[in-house]
Amino acid sequence: MATVYTVSLYKIIKEHQLEEVYMPKDPKEILIKSPDVLRPGLFFSGYEKFFDKERIYFLGKSEIEYINSRSDELRMERLTSFMSKSPAAVIITRGLKCPKEILQLAPQFDVPVLSTTDTTSRCMSAIIAYLNVELAERITRHGVFVEVYGEGVLILGDSGVGKSETAVELIKRGHRLIADDAVEIKKTGAKVIVGSAPENIRHFIELRGIGIINARRIFGMGAVKLHEKIDMVVQLEPWDSEKVYDRIGAENQKIEILGVRVPYTVVPVQPGRNLAVIIEVAAMNNRQKKMGYNAARELMHNLGMVNDVVPQDNELEIWKKY
Repeated sequence: MATVYTVSLYKIIKEHQLEEVYMPKDPKEILIKSPDVLRPGLFFSGYEKFFDKERIYFLGKSEIEYINSRSDELRMERLTSFMSKSPAAVIITRGLKCPKEILQLAPQFDVPVLSTTDTTSRCMSAIIAYLNVELAERITRHGVFVEVYGEGVLILGDSGVGKSETAVELIKRGHRLIADDAVEIKKTGAKVIVGSAPENIRHFIELRGIGIINARRIFGMGAVKLHEKIDMVVQLEPWDSEKVYDRIGAENQKIEILGVRVPYTVVPVQPGRNLAVIIEVAAMNNRQKKMGYNAARELMHNLGMVNDVVPQDNELEIWKKY
């Protein structure tokens, strides 16, 4: 059974500076489950099929003008039918006056009524984007997440392999920490996954032999970031002399996380290797590949070995379990 995520109406009100017209109870106790919103124009016209009471409904200029143009009897009938279905919340936009019938019916059916001076389209798009993040499918994975040259790099590996130490070196080189130890990954779009840190451990790093440090306090606000899109995954593992590591980079290895395939590379750890510099180069190389340039292909072409190069769209899928 899929996990159902929720966000309190209080957070939505606070984030988008909405005004409470009527609130049946503490908005912290009212939970929104659906990332979808709707304008009930068709419902007001009499088409009442497919009503979803878990959605937030918006009343803009068109809806208010339509309702006000109906007779008193028909207006009361339509609004009673609408409010009796107990929508999750009703937001009146453009600073429009709330119809008196809604003010009468809201306490009867315990429907929260909010208002905003923002336009309907702008308010809807902002709340949809917010709900898509807050209610997104998510997993938490052990690792370190940093932003390197604008690329979100998720560093994975066994405990003690050097992930946190590498993150500190990257911070000192001007890059930013997003999460250490636990990375919360959300699927915010069909092909987009975003990483962040759980709020209770945000900005903290554990360094063996040193203990817990606060990256924001030590390195400043410019050294941290709240969230970032995951552009690539780097797997750190102890050097294995029996294993053959990729030395060309012609293949596009990818890892699947929450159904989204992300560029993936394995970096062997050995004394003397500067992992921070290697990850910087990996991030820049990944950006070049996204822009259509592959150094391995150019080299192979120069050597007359173009037929031996794996095609660009050939992807090696690593993880299928996430």
